[in-house]
Amino acid sequence: MRIDLHNHFYPPGYLEKFEQWGRHRYEFVPDKNGLTIVKQKGARFLAITPQHVSVQQRLEDMDRIGIDVQVLTLTSPSVYFSTRKRNLYLARMSNDFFADLCQKHPSRFVAFGTLPLCHPDDAVEELHRIVKDLGMKGVIMGSNVGGKHLHSKEFWPLYEEINRLNVPIFIHPMVPEHPEPFAEFVLVPLVGFCMDTTVSVAKMVFSGLFERYPNLTLILPHLGGTLPFLFERIDAGYKSYAECQPHITKPPTHYLKKFYYDTVSFYTPALMCTYLAVGADHMVMGSDYPHVIGDITRSVSSILELNIPQEEKEKILGGNAKRILKLS
Repeated sequence: MRIDLHNHFYPPGYLEKFEQWGRHRYEFVPDKNGLTIVKQKGARFLAITPQHVSVQQRLEDMDRIGIDVQVLTLTSPSVYFSTRKRNLYLARMSNDFFADLCQKHPSRFVAFGTLPLCHPDDAVEELHRIVKDLGMKGVIMGSNVGGKHLHSKEFWPLYEEINRLNVPIFIHPMVPEHPEPFAEFVLVPLVGFCMDTTVSVAKMVFSGLFERYPNLTLILPHLGGTLPFLFERIDAGYKSYAECQPHITKPPTHYLKKFYYDTVSFYTPALMCTYLAVGADHMVMGSDYPHVIGDITRSVSSILELNIPQEEKEKILGGNAKRILKLS
């Protein structure tokens, strides 16, 4: 079974509300190909493609590549950009749509629910609803929420509930709080996203979150940003700096090696770096479909081309995801 754990869809009505309610924060401009480009503080971070809203095209592309199941998620800017009432509305609308789509195509789609993280009490309530009422298999959380990274103490009651319900968390990068340095050359999706994932997850580890809730299951995008490349340096910091030590009792990589890293970086040396750092048991396939920087074809072929045993390729292609999602 081949399972794509990193791809995105916009439910009907979301994009209209995004543009209507987000104009105070975002700029919407057409590009030469007719796509809508979205910028934040002058920095481009999103191009909306027709496949973002087409179920039929998605199924055709999955069949063409040989992907059995996609785990559907909302993507940036998620539901963090408007008022409390509007954010909750967008989260519930999106989750209801995804749940309905999964019921219509139970053998092709699974969904991770979106939580209105700007108000953690609302997020806890929506977590219970999506797991207990909608039957969703996990949650997606942006790497920062209005500039707050995910180690912030206000999110810990939510982690307690996620830990109790035993559902995985997929972390998705958000535009960094200060995106201006990334505006030139469209560096937000190329570099900024990976940096924000790296910083947010590193803070989660050093904060002691995984000491308190050791059973939390994290799925990290884009091979964890730059985390596997930095494993030695992060552990060296733990040994060298007192500021890194108060909240954890083991080196950071003890926790980092428990996470799952998706393969949305279709470059063999990068894939092998992660493979050597965490092993095939902690890698999962992703495509970043249908973002213009994603590649549904390479999501499969880049794994098949790795010089590793076939049984390990099968784990990455779908075996690990099947276990995480508790699929029969």
